[in-house]
Amino acid sequence: MSSSSFSVRFASPLLPSSASAARPKTTWVVFATTPAVAPVTAPAEVDAERLEPRVEERDGYFVLKEKFRQGINPQEKVKIEKEPMKLFMENGIEELAKRSMEEIDQAKITKDDIDVRLKWLGLFHRRKHHYGRFMMRLKLPNGVTTSEQTRYLASVIKKYGKDGCADVTTRQNWQIRGVVLPDVPEILKGLAEVGLTSLQSGMDNVRNPVGSPLAGIDPEEIVDTRPYTNLLSHFITANAQGNPIVTNLPRKWNVCVVGTHDLYEHPHINDLAYMPATKDGRFGFNLLVGGFFSPKRCAEAIPLDAWVAADDIIPVCKAVLEAFRDLGFRGNRQKTRMMWLIDEIGIEGFRAEVAKRMPRQELERASSEDLVQKQWERRDYLGVHPQKQEGFSYVGLHIPVGRVQADDMDELARLADTYGSGELRLTVEQNIIIPNVENSKVEALLKEPLLEKFSPQPSILMKGLVACTGNQYCGQAIIETKARALKVTEEVERLVDVTKQVRMHWTGCPNTCGQVQVADIGFMGCMTRDENGKTCEGADVFLGGRIGSDSHLGDVYKKGVPCKDLVPLVADILVEHFGAVPREREEAED
Repeated sequence: MSSSSFSVRFASPLLPSSASAARPKTTWVVFATTPAVAPVTAPAEVDAERLEPRVEERDGYFVLKEKFRQGINPQEKVKIEKEPMKLFMENGIEELAKRSMEEIDQAKITKDDIDVRLKWLGLFHRRKHHYGRFMMRLKLPNGVTTSEQTRYLASVIKKYGKDGCADVTTRQNWQIRGVVLPDVPEILKGLAEVGLTSLQSGMDNVRNPVGSPLAGIDPEEIVDTRPYTNLLSHFITANAQGNPIVTNLPRKWNVCVVGTHDLYEHPHINDLAYMPATKDGRFGFNLLVGGFFSPKRCAEAIPLDAWVAADDIIPVCKAVLEAFRDLGFRGNRQKTRMMWLIDEIGIEGFRAEVAKRMPRQELERASSEDLVQKQWERRDYLGVHPQKQEGFSYVGLHIPVGRVQADDMDELARLADTYGSGELRLTVEQNIIIPNVENSKVEALLKEPLLEKFSPQPSILMKGLVACTGNQYCGQAIIETKARALKVTEEVERLVDVTKQVRMHWTGCPNTCGQVQVADIGFMGCMTRDENGKTCEGADVFLGGRIGSDSHLGDVYKKGVPCKDLVPLVADILVEHFGAVPREREEAED
């Protein structure tokens, strides 16, 4: 379990293609260059005692040392009381699944198992609204899945009737709903048989590695991200066997690998983002660190001033995670994300801690040869688009607020088999792409009945709509989001005509799973008062988020708006800030 000196070898991708080079003159993102090897010593202002690792290995797992247990949060106490990974690695789930919910609730240790520790297996108990039922979150690196996997997930949720459904998440992932505890051991076996896992997808773990949804098929991509995201996922979960080196983090941790100029991967909101760059003729990545959302603070990722060769993506990921695991704060949960550690010891101090955990205890400075073009108009992947493979296209389908039923999943699998290569791609905007469609089959695919529901050409406002789970299933959500997001959007579309895409995101609570801060217009659920002073569901409205190379987090535009008053407010915002035209004026002009 000690630091290892391994590196991963695979063919480095070609440098930017002529297709990219043919674009108009572009501004490049430039990083300052400094000497090749960073100093390993921490800055003088960081107390040496502060850099003592707070965890130690015991019996194959990493646990918090006794001397650092003062003032820790309740979740840390649950981890100390019983190692969560034992439910998987020592098969504790088999025994737990045999017990009734009533028996489980009688003892704190087993109650904590189902409410907290099972999240290490990707299982989230919906105690508040659906007692005894669980949401299961998968690991789906790069959002790539197969028709066989999709059918299996459909078969799981189908047996739960109205309680069963699935959601495409904002991390290119599936979440399935309605699961009951006695079925879990069998479901885990079924997942393994089709090459899936739900391991380490919740709580203080590394979340699904995100990559380009067009990886390997985009004529203008910088690099195919699939080999990298797969390697990251295999490392993080030890090939779905469980990896205790990285399962006792202070808080959750997000990672992405950028493959396009479009930045579909949203690197600025990840704890670690790999940004493609060359150095002295070698392909690799500059690193961004620390991006995150939380109820109390949101921060964009910042440059680590580090570059790694493609072969070293796993060693540097391991080093960053170990630095966070060893040194991260474990008190107030609102201050336990990695950026808080970076703030405390400084970016150079953090960089030094990462470097000393690298195999050769060194880390090259960032390259000035960043391959991501700064001036780039983000492309729309919905609809029909040519692939780099001649004679083939990919078809992007809009999945309204990411919600699908079992029959939908079966149909999507059939379409992937009939028209494509049996593959589906999930996107962070909660949509689905069918790749590898022969051009001769595109017309027939577009006539399929399912595409009336999952349109390749949705309306402009529907196209950019994202919504978290909401209080239908999530106990933390303050308001219902998915149905409301659709209803508000439909009503706004009747009031104004919009000529350019406006991205609207909904989140049910300040945890901001719906990522409202990156939206053009965001809605964060809250309780407020109406004009009569009566308590009602409402939303804090955000404005001005941007994605892409000029990314920017949005700010609060208006707090505590009753949900019933959102439609006219949104219509006004679209007219004032996004060039929309009121329909009555449009009709009068006609």
